[in-house]
Amino acid sequence: MDIEVLRLPHAAGLPLPSYQTALAAGMDLVAAIAADTPLTLAAGERALVPTGIALAIPAGVEGQIRPRSGLALTHGITVLNAPGTIDADYRGEVQVILVNFGAKPFVVTRGSRIAQLVFTHAVRAAMREVTTLSETPRGVAGFGSTGTGRERPAD
Repeated sequence: MDIEVLRLPHAAGLPLPSYQTALAAGMDLVAAIAADTPLTLAAGERALVPTGIALAIPAGVEGQIRPRSGLALTHGITVLNAPGTIDADYRGEVQVILVNFGAKPFVVTRGSRIAQLVFTHAVRAAMREVTTLSETPRGVAGFGSTGTGRERPAD
């Protein structure tokens, strides 16, 4: 799949999203912030971080912004609305909502790899109102109910 990418002026000299290994599912997104103005996220703080790119995603495809596992494990840095969605009709700058759930301040510098970008098919559904739903063994059992023995017994 080809994705058109527009590099915005404040991303000059930064790498475009790319896969870091031959079988990686996600492309790394980098921070397009000024080199002389790093962003410090205090513990518990969140910020909208620009990536300096805009995308033309084909119809039927969704871009997903996901956390980087190393940042999450080592520093408690994650994407607040993970996964963030980039719709096929959006043409603005891709930005990442980073949050620091760690105990120490975290510094984002120009070119820091801050998130992953994954593309997936987006299925569109039509809602059809009904008066009842089909039965399943789980039924209406909700959060934490599977595997606990609280499922409805089979008929």
